Amino acid sequence: MAKRSNPSETPETPKGERIAKVMARAGLCSRREAERWIADGRVVVDGAVLETPACVVTGANVIQVDGKTIAGREETRLWRYHKPPGLLVSNSDPEGRPTIFERLPPDLPRVVTVGRLDMSSEGLLMLTNNGELARFMEQPSTGWIRHYRVRVNGRVNEKSLEKLERGITVSGIRYGAIKASLDRQQGANAWLNMSLTEGKNREIRKVLEHLELPVSRLIRTTYGPFQLGKMERGNVEETGRRMLKDSLPKDFDLA
Repeated sequence: MAKRSNPSETPETPKGERIAKVMARAGLCSRREAERWIADGRVVVDGAVLETPACVVTGANVIQVDGKTIAGREETRLWRYHKPPGLLVSNSDPEGRPTIFERLPPDLPRVVTVGRLDMSSEGLLMLTNNGELARFMEQPSTGWIRHYRVRVNGRVNEKSLEKLERGITVSGIRYGAIKASLDRQQGANAWLNMSLTEGKNREIRKVLEHLELPVSRLIRTTYGPFQLGKMERGNVEETGRRMLKDSLPKDFDLA
């Protein structure tokens, strides 16, 4: 198969978009992943293997990834999913552990997750068919607050929780402000309410472990304006178009 450096636009062709953006919006992967896939020779444009992500494409180009043609641009959609504990948020796992994508409804289109929840965690996980939307929602700059209910083992020192709002460094990693309050102490266990806007990898677990409060259960209840509500475990519900539109900047392209 021939190789193609850049089927970029000419003055006569319609204005296009970078191929990594097109792949991300199609829900295939992130922009960074798209660049890696191109380097691995997995992307073909108009019958030629693409060699560089510095490529502009239009609706007239035929794009294939791993031999499958990317469908035309679809309307952006967003779903709420009540993730059960014990499922990995990954497309596959070399260790054979179960993933959420094995349990999602078969009629759901190709989707990407908005951020992650670790395998033991549960609660609200957002899904979308638009990788660009996922990227926007994940950024701390959106200011969207994520709320959690957390059960810990140990006696809670409420003054230690108050200090988390100033940020904390654990094992050389700086974590931003976390609001935490004691809901109730039940013998050797306690329930906390926690909220943050950043959400580094396993942030809540690592911070509470540092306070000698190991987490036994972690449930995400909200992600920005979206709420878990009374959804049952494993259920998926689509967000209404009006709710989605009202939650995003007016210039965000949902077409």
